[in-house]
Amino acid sequence: MPPAAAERMSRVDTAWLRMDNDVNLMMIVGVWLLEPALEYEQLCQRVAARLLRYDRFRQKVVQDAVGAQWVDDDTFDIHRHVVREKLVRRKGHGERAALQALCGKLATQPLDPARPLWQFHLVDGYEGGSALIVRIHHCIGDGIALISVALSITDGGNDPPVRKKRAAPDAEGDWLSDAVIQPLTGIAVKALGMTGEGVARSMEVLSQPQQLLGSVEIARVGYQVLGDVAALALMPDDSPTRLKGVPAGDKRVAWNEPLPLDAVKTISKGLNCSINDVLLSCVAGAIGQYLRERGDDPTGQEIRAMVPVNLRPLDQAWQLGNKFGLAPLVLPIGIHNPIERVYAVRQRMSELKGSYQPLLAFAVLAIAGLMIKPVQDAILNLFAKKATAVMTNVPGPQKPLTFCGSTIRQTMFWVPASGHIGVGVSILSYAGGVQFGLMTDSRLCPDPQTIIDRFQPEFDKLLLVTLMLPWGPDE
Repeated sequence: MPPAAAERMSRVDTAWLRMDNDVNLMMIVGVWLLEPALEYEQLCQRVAARLLRYDRFRQKVVQDAVGAQWVDDDTFDIHRHVVREKLVRRKGHGERAALQALCGKLATQPLDPARPLWQFHLVDGYEGGSALIVRIHHCIGDGIALISVALSITDGGNDPPVRKKRAAPDAEGDWLSDAVIQPLTGIAVKALGMTGEGVARSMEVLSQPQQLLGSVEIARVGYQVLGDVAALALMPDDSPTRLKGVPAGDKRVAWNEPLPLDAVKTISKGLNCSINDVLLSCVAGAIGQYLRERGDDPTGQEIRAMVPVNLRPLDQAWQLGNKFGLAPLVLPIGIHNPIERVYAVRQRMSELKGSYQPLLAFAVLAIAGLMIKPVQDAILNLFAKKATAVMTNVPGPQKPLTFCGSTIRQTMFWVPASGHIGVGVSILSYAGGVQFGLMTDSRLCPDPQTIIDRFQPEFDKLLLVTLMLPWGPDE
């Protein structure tokens, strides 16, 4: 029998593959709540027909001395990857608590390394319909890419474009071009406010410093790059709170009922800030209130969250893989006044605009993917020391989707945390609502629902104060 076809895994994806540790697995965990109920065999057929058109979901990972390869799984069986689960309800707990406990349990169970690194778990009869839990290893793709995949397997979803086979890179030394320069197109270029040529030339500065003197533009870009390198290197460790510490590896998950997106837009318009500023302010307010209720005083404190920044055009999301950087966002958890807190978030977001830190973080991950695991762990632990949480905000479809004829009435996912970070915050917009999800380690926060339950009151306070402000005559 001829050997299975193999494809070299990118350096960045290799870094995510090796990032698993005893307390944090690099799995993206998501859940769909559907009605009416799904049929198991119908689900298997849909997954086989749609999901397996992406090569990555038919391939296993084979590690070697220089990294890893994607290799076709010749013994692939759809029933190993689409499985049934039963909820175990504790006395006094409802179905949601049981589903949350199951999601937390699955978030700590490694995927079978001898098989493609994903699995669907069907829960029959959940609230009169079904719940579908999805686990996908981060090395397959980032949040933007996997949202694209999720949309493609729903009813009416589009198939992925035909992928052209690309030639193998000429040399390992070309990692800077593969991992840093090439992704900087479209959205990434616009976000940095530069031309494609200027971005490419600025990145060459990292490997050929003598070119700094080539032009005014290169000098300016080089100066900013050097400043951002220094900012990353000299960034102090994060503030000590009860959410910062050594995780136990036991996960808890929670989510809220969606907030109306129109109301979020109303606040955004009234305060002249972005929707993201409003949502992040609610996150900061909920965490601050959680700490106060437990006897801690967060006044004057801030915590840092590592926020993914997309580095690829959205029309290329179907290509999978990881194409994002990380930006350190400071959350003002000690500010009690909701209006003051929104403007503090807006200021911190403005400070990140035009920064090369997400790009540099991407380059660090690319370098880490070339290293042996102990060295990679040492590099990535630097990020963990600088932050309390990982937080992501992913835009979803504006209208409800259907899957195998069932309506997806609610959806949520949880972002994995790296190193010894024990808190993951996820924000997802879907069907006119905004959903918050939280994954915590039981040692640091045994009941994340108590934080989630603070989001709605914090949002309501912000909405009330905004509506009481004087509006212009044309509003």
